[in-house]
Amino acid sequence: MTAVTAHPAAATDPRAVAETVTDPELPALTLADLGVLRDVRVHDGTVVVDITPTYSGCPAMGVMRADLLHALHSAGFDDVEVRTVLSPAWSSDWISEAGRRKLAAAGIAPPGRAPVRPAGPVPLQLGPSRRTASCPLCGSPDTEELSEFGATACKALRRCRSCREPFEHVKEI
Repeated sequence: MTAVTAHPAAATDPRAVAETVTDPELPALTLADLGVLRDVRVHDGTVVVDITPTYSGCPAMGVMRADLLHALHSAGFDDVEVRTVLSPAWSSDWISEAGRRKLAAAGIAPPGRAPVRPAGPVPLQLGPSRRTASCPLCGSPDTEELSEFGATACKALRRCRSCREPFEHVKEI
């Protein structure tokens, strides 16, 4: 394998480069803000990046991988491998505080704390989910869910009953 080399004007820390890559579905956040960027390390001359999807089958994973490869190659790192890590599964609790602020500033309600589930089988719930979210525009807690799915499967569409504005809410996972 080739040694990791960086162009003189480029950043020499591959983690710093990877932390600048934004999420293709939530461009206000970096993959680090979202908690999808799990690890960046150099192993036997190769930059190895571990990412975890927000949910199984996330269609943005290919774009995330390509964006990471492009950013690292552009920074002068020739040998780069991006790996998908599925365990432990991503949790909305991994979104950083900065990421939560950026979501709210973009008009998207950040998730609350993820539900705590006991070990063992996941219980079957036949009723509707009972998520709540304050309006990121006016701050009112009086909101209603319009659709379980927003522009992406990891977001729900809600409306504020106070200011009447619709907004998306990142679901607690």
